[in-house]
Amino acid sequence: MDARFTAEQDDIRRTLRELLRKRCRPEDLRAALDTPAGHDPLLWTALAGRLGLPGLALPEAHGGAGCTVTDLALACEETGRVLAPSPLTATAVLAAPLLLALGTAAQRARLLPRIASGELTAALAVPGPRLATALALTGGNGGDWAGGGRAGGVQARRAGEGWRLYGQAEQVLDGHSAGLLLVAAHTGGFARSRILLFLVRGDAGGLVRTRQTALDATRPQARLELRDVAAELLGGDSGDSGDSGGAGDAGDAVLAALAAVGDAAAAVLACEAVGAADRALERTVEYVKRREQFGRAIGSFQAVKHRLADVYVQVQAARSAAYYAAWAAAHGERAGALALAQALEALRAAAADGIQLHGGIGFTWEDDAHLYFKRAWGDELLFGPVHRLRAHAADTAHLFAQGQEQERGQEQEQGQGQERGQEQEQGWAQEQGRVAV
Repeated sequence: MDARFTAEQDDIRRTLRELLRKRCRPEDLRAALDTPAGHDPLLWTALAGRLGLPGLALPEAHGGAGCTVTDLALACEETGRVLAPSPLTATAVLAAPLLLALGTAAQRARLLPRIASGELTAALAVPGPRLATALALTGGNGGDWAGGGRAGGVQARRAGEGWRLYGQAEQVLDGHSAGLLLVAAHTGGFARSRILLFLVRGDAGGLVRTRQTALDATRPQARLELRDVAAELLGGDSGDSGDSGGAGDAGDAVLAALAAVGDAAAAVLACEAVGAADRALERTVEYVKRREQFGRAIGSFQAVKHRLADVYVQVQAARSAAYYAAWAAAHGERAGALALAQALEALRAAAADGIQLHGGIGFTWEDDAHLYFKRAWGDELLFGPVHRLRAHAADTAHLFAQGQEQERGQEQEQGQGQERGQEQEQGWAQEQGRVAV
């Protein structure tokens, strides 16, 4: 692994940081959160048109820049520093890779260039608070998380040559403003059930979208109600009509694609969280240098220095893990969930200590410290708590398998030793009985 950034990556980071410094100031951020879309359309136009962020990791054949996930992750580190509200995560990190992996040639040609240019935004819709499950971040994504063939979730059924969707999906990231929805729905009935992805236009008839109040206002969420909504199967209907074996293969391909996208998304989100943690720490250091108590800056107190030093080490460790996960995702390896857990923990620590060291002002709505704290906890609610991310990463890597085998071997040896001891005791007792006779 080469940990050095390329000249192009440095240029992207520098240009993006300068743009966000001018266009996403704290007052701009708060104004954008109060708009119906939850983000500034002019900022999105600048990010997409000037810098091409939505198409950064898309192939040049589909209008993208042909870069890797690593470049997108580094860009998201900069947007994370200022908590920039935009459809970038929902569109470029979650939806676009699924379109690229599962879409037909016609679907990719029709949709990906518009996504790369920023003209079209997209969102991934899964039922209920199950985004982490669908992306296989906290466990396997098999099972009935999309509805299970029973009431609830989203159901899909054939209607002539097309599909119709019924049901509801909540906590859909940027679902209220996306022009295209990728909806995970259950189809095939209970006996031959499988999960497939469907394309739904944002203005489709029967679709009701409601923006919800979220803990983290910088990540707008929506509730989607699908009432007999026309949909197009992602990947086309070839091999998936009826209840043939090809349908099961299509369902397996969807789950595999979701898991792959989930790991890459976790790496990008880890870099984003590192950027937010780094900025939260910077804000705190700036404050303790100018805030005076007992005639001196509170940053000169040893206890404050120790706390900030601990946070600094935690943020740097999370940055190393996030960079490695981004590199691994670009090379077909998976380390995203573990990096995301470490990054979210670092962000939580940086934000919490920032609030405390800011004193009374840190608890006020006017200060931005609470926004970073809410980002940390909001991401855990969306993408999985830290302990579950780590547990699943350990299970996937079979981290404790060797220890369990050793324990079983020790138990077997102990059992065999006990059996040998019992045999020796029985032999001794028989010998004593013969001597007595």
